Amino acid sequence: MRTLLAIACAAAATVIVGAQQPAAQPPQPLPKGQMPDLGRPTRPGDVAPPLDFGEYFVGAWNFEWDTPDGPLGPSGRITGTTTYKKIDDRFFEADTKASGAFGAFTEHEVIAYSRDDRFVSRSVTNSRGYSYLQSAPVSGDAGGIYYIYLASSPFTYRGHTVRIKHNLRLLSPLNYRVAISVSDDAGSFVNYGNPWWRKDATSR
Repeated sequence: MRTLLAIACAAAATVIVGAQQPAAQPPQPLPKGQMPDLGRPTRPGDVAPPLDFGEYFVGAWNFEWDTPDGPLGPSGRITGTTTYKKIDDRFFEADTKASGAFGAFTEHEVIAYSRDDRFVSRSVTNSRGYSYLQSAPVSGDAGGIYYIYLASSPFTYRGHTVRIKHNLRLLSPLNYRVAISVSDDAGSFVNYGNPWWRKDATSR
């Protein structure tokens, strides 16, 4: 009797403990690439569909950026987060919070994107005291990689006339790389770093 009673009590305790465990949450699906499955190997002439800007960018992205000395400040590492938000089907905002060798700063972008024209433009305002405009066509290849080559209007910062180029390569749904170059006082563009932006897959 004691043995049977002990077995019954243990079974009841197991049922109670099991009932208290929360149900496992299904994992959130990761973002998918925008190149459709063609059902065959890619061929010359295959092109990517127009970039779905909101599907790709909306959410939070973390970045690290090693910069040389230049007209925008001293050399060092900049780290921060850029958060993209959708205003409507054509307009978006991006806000960056970051810090570097020159301290903390923010940057605000208003972005216009025409899917039909495959063209993007943006207005950038940096809390350090400068702003500029950029625009560029958006292209893609059969591998699902998108390219955006942005060249800024000239702006003045600390007595220098500066222009910035951003070469964005959207390599996967979770990361893109930016090759940045800067022109100082109408001089040649020089490399200003190649930071990665990596997406927080849980953010939308």
